[in-house]
Amino acid sequence: MSRFEGVTVSDRALQNQFMPIEFRNLKTKFVSVKNKDGKVKVGDLPPLMVKLKALSSAFTEDVIKQKLGESYDDMSNEIDFETFLREYLNLQGQAKEKSGGQKNSSSVLKTSSATTLVESEKATYVRHINIYLADDPFLKQFLPMDPASNDLFNLAKDGVLLCKLINVAVPGTIDERAINTKKVLNLWERNENHTLALNSAKAIGCTVVNIGTQDLVEGRPTLLLGLISQIIKIQLLADLNLKKTPQLVEVLDDGNGDIEELMALAPEKVLLKWMNFHLKKGGYEKTVTNFSSDVKDAKAYAFLLNVLAPEYCNPLTLDTKDATERAKLVLDHAERMGCKRYLSPEDIVEGWTNLNLAFVAQIFHERNGLSVDSKKISFAERITDDVQLSRDERCFRLWMNSLGVENYVNNVFEDVRNGQVFLCTMLLKWVLLEVLDKVAPGSVNWKQATKPPIKFPFRKVENCNQVVMIGEMLKFSIVNLGGNDIVQGNKKLIIAFLWQLMRYNMLQLLKSLRSRSRGKDITDSYIINWANRKIKSTGRSRQIESFKDKSISSGLFFLELLSAVEPRVVNWNLVTKGESDEEKKLNATYIISVARKIGCSIFLLPEDIMEVNQKMMLTLTASIMYWCLQNSPEECETSNGYSSTYASDASSPAPSVNGEDESSSLCSEVPSLTIDDAASDITVSSSQFENRESTTVE
Repeated sequence: MSRFEGVTVSDRALQNQFMPIEFRNLKTKFVSVKNKDGKVKVGDLPPLMVKLKALSSAFTEDVIKQKLGESYDDMSNEIDFETFLREYLNLQGQAKEKSGGQKNSSSVLKTSSATTLVESEKATYVRHINIYLADDPFLKQFLPMDPASNDLFNLAKDGVLLCKLINVAVPGTIDERAINTKKVLNLWERNENHTLALNSAKAIGCTVVNIGTQDLVEGRPTLLLGLISQIIKIQLLADLNLKKTPQLVEVLDDGNGDIEELMALAPEKVLLKWMNFHLKKGGYEKTVTNFSSDVKDAKAYAFLLNVLAPEYCNPLTLDTKDATERAKLVLDHAERMGCKRYLSPEDIVEGWTNLNLAFVAQIFHERNGLSVDSKKISFAERITDDVQLSRDERCFRLWMNSLGVENYVNNVFEDVRNGQVFLCTMLLKWVLLEVLDKVAPGSVNWKQATKPPIKFPFRKVENCNQVVMIGEMLKFSIVNLGGNDIVQGNKKLIIAFLWQLMRYNMLQLLKSLRSRSRGKDITDSYIINWANRKIKSTGRSRQIESFKDKSISSGLFFLELLSAVEPRVVNWNLVTKGESDEEKKLNATYIISVARKIGCSIFLLPEDIMEVNQKMMLTLTASIMYWCLQNSPEECETSNGYSSTYASDASSPAPSVNGEDESSSLCSEVPSLTIDDAASDITVSSSQFENRESTTVE
């Protein structure tokens, strides 16, 4: 198969259903309908699809629009290329049925293949759920599900299953006291569960840009399976890093590899590296580069299992000529060594990427075959993190990914440290620049950005200089920050920049809902005063003076605020006094789940509330305020007098991360995040960009 750069999708099996030239043509047509923001909406598809040869003779534009409307309530929803391909295959199959089976026999194969993939994924995920949630107090009455039925889609409609599955993937993400678990839920309660599930899924790293609560309520197979696939993948790959499994240092070539490079790899890449490490030991001559075509003959699996569990080896596995039979023997071998069987031989032979990745991850969990020699892993165990920086990195990474950027960020610091500078290696966009363009549309001058791979270091610096320039235009505090600091991976300076970017985005969203703000800025003090006023309006007296107020640690302030904006959402029988650390954690965990349940997209941890992390306290309060303004239009209108009362706050400049303004007390507590002694001689000024083409921020 010929190769063509830049035209790929995450689902290799889906891509394999198209010839390269057909795939490339579809990509070209899809890109051609992008709007000025680089997005394609569902409503853009009918006029595009009606011109495609496979559909033009079977459907009119109106019919295509009607059929898409059956899956999408809002035609203004954004749609990605992969979803477009699935919709195209679906319509192509319908076109074939309509024509009586006389045209384009390849469409039958494609549609059949797509249906087979859905059925295979459904069966695999059902088996996974049956295993991991078998003892759940609520769900066990519905388990085990039948993999051949639609039990999965029906059970998922009330939202409980997804919430429970997220907690299996990342324990403690959802406070299960916040889940509505009655046997019969009304529409409101179902919607709350799905909202909680979607916001929690984002908080563990899932991409849910094109998924809404209605999709889950209706149990739409493709979208639901896509979300479940991401959740299970996160669960199975959780230990594929040096922090959880320091023994992974052994996979470095001859012990001389770059440990920092290993830390920068995405979990699935680490899994491939681990697999190839053992295959090399077993005498397998090929290098496995994917979980699809490279493993579909099952030979790599046979070698891998013979290395890891030779006591269960079956000589017939490698001798058999039939790939399906070999795959069956491989699964028998894996089962004997303790792996639960929820994959079929056909899944391996078909090369379904997600299912094969899950199989290899399961093998890793059961028996990774790595050394326990303390001398070999001592360096990895000595790796230490600044706890606060790690939390901040996690928060900003999840926030960036939640914006729907095309290139998933696995680790902010390591991506930067390796010279990636958040650069996309597949398309023409770079994640940090893309985030800037989403937060401040039109701010990025893509003509001045150099397409990767970048051979010359100064080109990397130029790209990052544009990042700094845009920050300056947005009135960020960028003292001592230059493009080279991003290239070099200066953690403190990068975190400081990302915080200002995230804060700017939140405040702009709030400002957009203040119909009478008269263009004035919204500051930290403005948000605090709104929250105090909201609580006071309910007859309660709890107030805070700043986002570093120690009383916040009890959690009672946020519980009262949440109750003020949505009285029915807080169950006060579950609330503690918040005096001991244990009581504070219970309240903090409950706060986060309740906030997500009403619709807040937040990425903080319970510890952030307990320790009164000022940045996270602002994001939480601002998110609650944003939700309240979205759902209470009268609040936007009646706030005019309030805005005047705090006019001095609203007109103050954007806060400096150096803490020079009184309103920026949030950032003044952490000056080390913006001024690094080693970089104190680097000062950024607008004069550096005098010769660059100017851009404007709308």
